Amino acid sequence: MRIIVVEDEPVTRMDIRFILEDAGFEVLGEGKDGFDAINLCRSHHPDMVLMDINMPNLDGISAAKIIRRDKLCKCVVFLTAYSDDIFIEGAKKSGAFGYVVKPIDEKNLVPALKISYAKALEAEKTEQKLDDVTKRLEERKIIEKAKGFLMQSEGLDEDSAYKKIRTLSMEKGCSLRVISEMMLLQAQKGEKK
Repeated sequence: MRIIVVEDEPVTRMDIRFILEDAGFEVLGEGKDGFDAINLCRSHHPDMVLMDINMPNLDGISAAKIIRRDKLCKCVVFLTAYSDDIFIEGAKKSGAFGYVVKPIDEKNLVPALKISYAKALEAEKTEQKLDDVTKRLEERKIIEKAKGFLMQSEGLDEDSAYKKIRTLSMEKGCSLRVISEMMLLQAQKGEKK
């Protein structure tokens, strides 16, 4: 797993690096605040960012929101001394997949990171499936509109309208969606005249 470590305490950051490298993680870079976290993620696109919450300049929660929003890495995990509900709620809202409370213990840290990463990969697959379903639904709506246009403008029944779209798709080497979009653009031009 490729990882970025962001911690404002240099000694703690060094300890974390040694633990991670001993466990087989590839540490791509280190930073000391949220700005470093964002910039390192933009440069390296790591699998995971392990960062503190309370850091100077830009805190971890704010950085995590940007990292998750811009999809700069698959997984954000917080390593922090804070176990207060306010920090935990902030971490949840930031899109983090893990929350480990200091002091650092290799026996707890490594399994927590592996589980967090596995959950992030599951979430990524779920998001992809949702995107695919949404795209298919949008495509279906466009095709239905094009069928409706053909049924109205050419007096075709539903089956014949669909066959016409499908035939054009095969003849022109375009998807059903592209053919349908072109028909709908043509219909809009006709309405404007």
